[in-house]
Amino acid sequence: MTDRAALKQAVVAKLMSLEEAELADAIAHYEAFMADSRLDEREAHDKDDLAASRENADLAAAFDTPVQAHHAKIDVIENTDFGLTDTIGPGAIVSFKDRSFIVCVSTTRFEVDGTTYMGVSTASPIYKAMAGLGAGERFGFNGTEFEIQDVL
Repeated sequence: MTDRAALKQAVVAKLMSLEEAELADAIAHYEAFMADSRLDEREAHDKDDLAASRENADLAAAFDTPVQAHHAKIDVIENTDFGLTDTIGPGAIVSFKDRSFIVCVSTTRFEVDGTTYMGVSTASPIYKAMAGLGAGERFGFNGTEFEIQDVL
Protein backbone atom coordinates (compact mmCIF):
# COMPACT_ATOMS: atom_id res chain seq x y z
CA MET A 1 0.00 0.00 0.00
CA THR A 2 1.33 3.42 -0.93
CA ASP A 3 1.44 6.40 1.39
CA ARG A 4 -1.27 8.05 -0.72
CA ALA A 5 -3.52 5.01 -0.32
CA ALA A 6 -2.92 4.95 3.44
CA LEU A 7 -3.72 8.65 3.68
CA LYS A 8 -6.90 8.17 1.71
CA GLN A 9 -7.96 5.29 3.95
CA ALA A 10 -7.33 7.45 7.02
CA VAL A 11 -9.44 10.28 5.59
CA VAL A 12 -12.28 7.90 4.71
CA ALA A 13 -12.14 6.33 8.20
CA LYS A 14 -12.36 9.79 9.78
CA LEU A 15 -15.23 10.74 7.44
CA MET A 16 -17.13 7.63 8.50
CA SER A 17 -16.45 8.13 12.21
CA LEU A 18 -17.61 11.74 11.93
CA GLU A 19 -20.91 10.69 10.37
CA GLU A 20 -21.37 7.85 12.88
CA ALA A 21 -20.87 10.33 15.75
CA GLU A 22 -23.36 12.76 14.17
CA LEU A 23 -25.85 9.89 13.79
CA ALA A 24 -25.39 8.84 17.42
CA ASP A 25 -26.02 12.44 18.59
CA ALA A 26 -29.15 12.73 16.44
CA ILE A 27 -30.47 9.40 17.76
CA ALA A 28 -29.78 10.47 21.36
CA HIS A 29 -31.74 13.70 20.85
CA TYR A 30 -34.58 11.85 19.18
CA GLU A 31 -34.79 9.23 21.93
CA ALA A 32 -34.63 11.85 24.71
CA PHE A 33 -37.57 13.79 23.29
CA MET A 34 -39.52 10.58 22.64
CA ALA A 35 -39.00 9.50 26.26
CA ASP A 36 -40.15 12.92 27.48
CA SER A 37 -43.25 12.72 25.29
CA ARG A 38 -44.56 9.59 27.01
CA LEU A 39 -47.14 10.21 29.71
CA ASP A 40 -46.85 8.27 32.94
CA GLU A 41 -49.35 5.63 34.06
CA ARG A 42 -51.70 8.03 35.88
CA GLU A 43 -55.32 7.92 34.79
CA ALA A 44 -55.73 11.67 34.44
CA HIS A 45 -53.35 14.26 33.02
CA ASP A 46 -53.81 17.99 33.09
CA LYS A 47 -53.53 20.28 30.06
CA ASP A 48 -49.89 21.13 30.88
CA ASP A 49 -48.92 17.43 30.87
CA LEU A 50 -50.65 16.90 27.54
CA ALA A 51 -49.11 20.02 26.01
CA ALA A 52 -45.61 19.08 27.18
CA SER A 53 -46.06 15.55 25.83
CA ARG A 54 -47.22 16.84 22.45
CA GLU A 55 -44.38 19.39 22.28
CA ASN A 56 -41.77 16.71 23.02
CA ALA A 57 -43.33 14.39 20.44
CA ASP A 58 -43.12 17.20 17.86
CA LEU A 59 -39.47 17.83 18.78
CA ALA A 60 -38.73 14.11 18.48
CA ALA A 61 -40.30 14.12 15.02
CA ALA A 62 -38.08 17.07 14.08
CA PHE A 63 -35.01 15.11 15.16
CA ASP A 64 -36.05 12.14 13.03
CA THR A 65 -35.06 14.07 9.90
CA PRO A 66 -31.38 14.43 10.95
CA VAL A 67 -31.35 10.75 11.95
CA GLN A 68 -32.52 9.76 8.46
CA ALA A 69 -30.09 12.22 6.82
CA HIS A 70 -27.09 10.76 8.68
CA HIS A 71 -28.22 7.21 7.86
CA ALA A 72 -28.34 8.24 4.20
CA LYS A 73 -24.86 9.79 4.36
CA ILE A 74 -23.42 6.64 5.93
CA ASP A 75 -25.04 4.60 3.16
CA VAL A 76 -23.39 6.84 0.54
CA ILE A 77 -19.99 6.53 2.26
CA GLU A 78 -20.30 2.75 2.45
CA ASN A 79 -21.17 2.54 -1.25
CA THR A 80 -18.54 4.92 -2.64
CA ASP A 81 -15.38 3.67 -4.34
CA PHE A 82 -12.48 5.39 -2.59
CA GLY A 83 -9.76 3.89 -4.77
CA LEU A 84 -6.89 6.09 -5.88
CA THR A 85 -7.72 8.24 -8.89
CA ASP A 86 -6.28 11.10 -10.88
CA THR A 87 -9.61 12.71 -11.83
CA ILE A 88 -12.20 14.33 -9.61
CA GLY A 89 -15.24 12.17 -9.04
CA PRO A 90 -17.08 10.51 -6.14
CA GLY A 91 -14.51 9.20 -3.66
CA ALA A 92 -11.69 11.51 -4.78
CA ILE A 93 -9.67 13.73 -2.49
CA VAL A 94 -8.96 17.04 -4.19
CA SER A 95 -6.73 19.92 -3.11
CA PHE A 96 -6.80 23.47 -4.40
CA LYS A 97 -5.85 26.79 -2.88
CA ASP A 98 -4.12 24.78 -0.09
CA ARG A 99 -7.46 23.31 1.01
CA SER A 100 -8.41 19.63 0.86
CA PHE A 101 -11.80 18.10 0.20
CA ILE A 102 -13.19 14.59 -0.10
CA VAL A 103 -15.95 14.13 -2.63
CA CYS A 104 -18.71 12.04 -1.11
CA VAL A 105 -21.05 13.76 1.37
CA SER A 106 -21.03 17.22 2.87
CA THR A 107 -19.43 17.49 6.31
CA THR A 108 -17.94 19.96 8.71
CA ARG A 109 -14.18 20.34 8.72
CA PHE A 110 -12.13 17.51 10.19
CA GLU A 111 -8.45 16.84 10.59
CA VAL A 112 -6.25 13.91 9.56
CA ASP A 113 -2.48 13.95 10.09
CA GLY A 114 -2.38 17.72 10.52
CA THR A 115 -4.36 18.47 7.34
CA THR A 116 -7.89 19.86 7.45
CA TYR A 117 -10.45 18.25 5.15
CA MET A 118 -14.08 18.88 4.41
CA GLY A 119 -16.61 16.60 2.77
CA VAL A 120 -18.23 17.86 -0.44
CA SER A 121 -21.41 16.38 -1.84
CA THR A 122 -21.65 15.39 -5.49
CA ALA A 123 -24.77 17.59 -5.61
CA SER A 124 -22.84 20.72 -4.61
CA PRO A 125 -22.17 23.46 -7.17
CA ILE A 126 -18.41 23.43 -6.51
CA TYR A 127 -18.22 19.70 -7.22
CA LYS A 128 -20.11 20.19 -10.48
CA ALA A 129 -17.60 22.89 -11.48
CA MET A 130 -14.58 20.63 -10.98
CA ALA A 131 -15.91 17.13 -11.78
CA GLY A 132 -13.71 15.17 -14.18
CA LEU A 133 -10.69 17.45 -13.85
CA GLY A 134 -7.19 16.47 -12.72
CA ALA A 135 -4.16 18.04 -11.08
CA GLY A 136 -2.95 21.17 -12.85
CA GLU A 137 -6.31 21.87 -14.46
CA ARG A 138 -8.33 24.98 -13.66
CA PHE A 139 -11.99 25.64 -12.94
CA GLY A 140 -14.10 28.66 -12.14
CA PHE A 141 -16.45 29.00 -9.22
CA ASN A 142 -18.28 32.10 -7.98
CA GLY A 143 -16.20 34.33 -10.21
CA THR A 144 -12.86 32.96 -8.99
CA GLU A 145 -10.52 30.66 -10.90
CA PHE A 146 -8.85 27.81 -9.02
CA GLU A 147 -6.04 25.47 -10.02
CA ILE A 148 -6.28 21.91 -8.80
CA GLN A 149 -3.10 21.05 -6.90
CA ASP A 150 -3.68 17.34 -6.35
CA VAL A 151 -6.20 14.54 -6.78
CA LEU A 152 -6.04 11.14 -5.15
